[in-house]
Amino acid sequence: MGGQLVPQLVTEDEQTRALRLEVRSFLRREAAAGTFTPWVDTWLTRWDNDFTRKLAARGWVGMTIPTEYGGHGRTFLERFAVTEELLAMGAPVAAQWVADRQIAPSLLRFGTEEQKQAFLPKIASGDLCFGIGMSEPESGSDLASVQTKGRRVEGGWRITGRKTWTSGGHVADGFFALVRTEPLDPAHRHAGLSQFIVDLRADGVSIDPIVSMNGGHHFNEVTLDDVFIPDDRVLGEPGEGWHQVTSELAFERSGPERFLSTFALLEEAFGHLRATRTQAPLETAPEAGGTASGGPQPPARSASVGSLSSTATTASAAAPAVPGSGSPATGGALGRHVARVTALHHMSLSVASSLQAGENADTAAALVKVLGTTEEGDIAETVDRLVGDVAADKPRLQDLVDAAIAQRPGFTLRGGTNEVLRGVVARSLGLR
Repeated sequence: MGGQLVPQLVTEDEQTRALRLEVRSFLRREAAAGTFTPWVDTWLTRWDNDFTRKLAARGWVGMTIPTEYGGHGRTFLERFAVTEELLAMGAPVAAQWVADRQIAPSLLRFGTEEQKQAFLPKIASGDLCFGIGMSEPESGSDLASVQTKGRRVEGGWRITGRKTWTSGGHVADGFFALVRTEPLDPAHRHAGLSQFIVDLRADGVSIDPIVSMNGGHHFNEVTLDDVFIPDDRVLGEPGEGWHQVTSELAFERSGPERFLSTFALLEEAFGHLRATRTQAPLETAPEAGGTASGGPQPPARSASVGSLSSTATTASAAAPAVPGSGSPATGGALGRHVARVTALHHMSLSVASSLQAGENADTAAALVKVLGTTEEGDIAETVDRLVGDVAADKPRLQDLVDAAIAQRPGFTLRGGTNEVLRGVVARSLGLR
């Protein structure tokens, strides 16, 4: 990164821009047809295998997987454009998310040829879904303290322990489990860890739901009771698990899912604001150039970062307060969030460019995660505060607010707590 905290900013080329618009048009049609209802936090909470296969059939899953493994050989920047549009629209993408985001890159980097052939084509076709097997009841951000143990046996390993907060574990096909395979050396806590490809339908695997206070179920606790893992399902080299698992984190922490989880709510809030405006319709307003989506802006209600930037330009200056909000600056308050999301878009896109170039982007990824997850939580609070009692008369707006507030506590925890990641950033700056 050449000493830069954030990689150099990049812009999309015309081919990527055209792809973005293609995805946006497709999603509008699907939503209009009732295939899905735009929602918040859909990369974690909305699992739809049929929709994932539909995306895969269009070449939008497994995009960066090489063609020889059933993928499409496209760039990280092209994948970024697709995933950002999916998230901005609030599409149900949880089924492919983990497999496409971090399992496939890990297999390409550390997997055997047999493992690549066995798993990558099915990921690209949307037929194989993965969860994450890192966190444990007593090991959250401190992954080196994992208690799940592996012991060598004839032909493989026996794994015993528990993994928790496994989103989609009850419907996923497998996960990569981080396991201690050598006794803990307090002086070298990161040594002696290994990764295993675990079939979540195997003998000895039990999955218990963790139901949220709002009744939602996507988290699970996975118990591994003397589960046999053959040698050909060890990922990489035994003892190299720490190096391998940390290589996943740049993919896990830096993507648009770290700042767009509540974008559907922000878009809905602007839609409500448009309806209360006394000015001319938004379509007559000048379009803002140089926004996150680049080029000419789409019409209102497009569910894209760029369209909201255009909306904010007009609404911040001209819109009245949402009735009942008690604030004359509703448009400005929402507009500030659009500005922050736009900045985060550019930061995240720059990390994607670094990953494409094979550069180390761990610190920049941590920074995107800290700023992005804080922002998407702040969006939930801002909209909740501004719309006040008015939302009660707008069922969809109220439902989105309720869902976003319920999901907010997890935003800054998953993928490593923001407290820990601030330390990662501080260390890179020489402050600790």
